[in-house]
Amino acid sequence: MFTGIVSDIGTIQSVEERGDLRLVVACDYDMDGVDIGASIACSGACMTVVEKGANWFAVDVSAESISKTADTMWTEGARLNLERALKVGDELGGHIVTGHVDAVGAVVAMEAVGDSHPIRIKAPRDIAPYLAPKGSITVDGISLTVNAVEDLADGDVIFDLNIIPHTASVTTFADLKIGDEVNLEIDILARYLLRMEKLRAATG
Repeated sequence: MFTGIVSDIGTIQSVEERGDLRLVVACDYDMDGVDIGASIACSGACMTVVEKGANWFAVDVSAESISKTADTMWTEGARLNLERALKVGDELGGHIVTGHVDAVGAVVAMEAVGDSHPIRIKAPRDIAPYLAPKGSITVDGISLTVNAVEDLADGDVIFDLNIIPHTASVTTFADLKIGDEVNLEIDILARYLLRMEKLRAATG
């Protein structure tokens, strides 16, 4: 489990095809305190540490993970928002995050208003019912609050965020451009509602 509070930005140093993708990610974590088998969220996707060094760790990314995440995130040189798994007693600064990406969205508008950065993201219809104003959403591993929601005629949805200067400075939001894809995870309560609605529909 995670909280959506990014604690480092990593950079993919190398990508190797081994059936799965083996990624080496440079970071500033003290890797002496990170065990092999530990979980690290990489821009919202929970990954398992399979190798490590003084300032890097390696993960294996399955074809399933690649198919469910943003197209350009698993490339050499890409920057990733990193968060280590929540420990008992840690401060819950964001909201409960599982590290399972529900959908891929796209940035459709962004601007600077004062020091803040309003951003609009288009999300697919599958998760549209689970986005609500003042609700929580995880975008590329970052816990954020939805400001507004606009339902589109085709069933897709556009939701608004406001990125404060601190969040922009400690995450990869500074890299985003209009058209970029982002990983989205709905709030865990909405995830259970999604499951219950699917079961209700299946049983009539």
